[in-house]
Amino acid sequence: MRYSRKLAGALYAAPVAVFVLVFFVAPLLLVGRMSASDWPLLAGDLGINMPDNYAGIADNPLFWPAVGFTLKYTGIVVVLLIGLSLLLALIVADRRKGTGFFRTAYFLPTTLGLASASLLFFGFYSPAIGPLDPLLEALGADPVSWLGTPTAALWSTVVLIVWKFAGFFMIILLVGLQSIPPDVYEAARLDGANRWQSFRHVTVPLLRPALGLVLILSVTGSLLAFDQFFILTKGGPDNSTVTVVQLIYREAFQRFDLGAAAAISVVVLAALVVINIGQLRALRKDHQ
Repeated sequence: MRYSRKLAGALYAAPVAVFVLVFFVAPLLLVGRMSASDWPLLAGDLGINMPDNYAGIADNPLFWPAVGFTLKYTGIVVVLLIGLSLLLALIVADRRKGTGFFRTAYFLPTTLGLASASLLFFGFYSPAIGPLDPLLEALGADPVSWLGTPTAALWSTVVLIVWKFAGFFMIILLVGLQSIPPDVYEAARLDGANRWQSFRHVTVPLLRPALGLVLILSVTGSLLAFDQFFILTKGGPDNSTVTVVQLIYREAFQRFDLGAAAAISVVVLAALVVINIGQLRALRKDHQ
């Protein structure tokens, strides 16, 4: 009987185990093998060249600018996303007339794919078909090159990402807000706490698990940014908006060097693991 239960459990877990093995473990091992090899895209594996691919990362003229830009973009997006999504969650937390409509409206951009949203904003920013420049001209202002300068390209992309994901993070924080017992706020009010004091000393501490999840998701997603910059800027102008993932793409499919691309991928993966472990430890320490 016990053996049959173990067999049944193994059979239930087998599909998931096969999925993880085929689509995660095997590709990860292959990337590790590529990173240690001379592996042109069109020629295949030409043998181990360890540690040439890793040694060449620092010599890549785009690597450090890409790292700096990715970190800058991540910092801006994370701060704006968390701030705006928390504000939206606080706005729609109370049940009153019209709340359902605004919850749906704020969440709606999340249902659009990132590539589709990027193409939509590319049309908005276009001087040929977009509505923004004609609107500025109607108001007597000069047209703006939304994607033509490094600063404008960065902030135009940030606007897209905040518009796209603020509603999703709002839902996560809204669930966290609704899990806070009303009695806690009532006790704070009886102790003389005003709204700001209640928010600072009650809402924020009890919302830390949800804020931690939002932080991890937004940091990881921003560090792995690709679609939005690939569609909107192609890394321009003058390679000023190249992210680390775009650099991996360029090494693999423009310079046809899978070995170098795999080495950068391994470094990025290691950095993400360290960052996420650090975030989880910090959140556990604050929660204890």
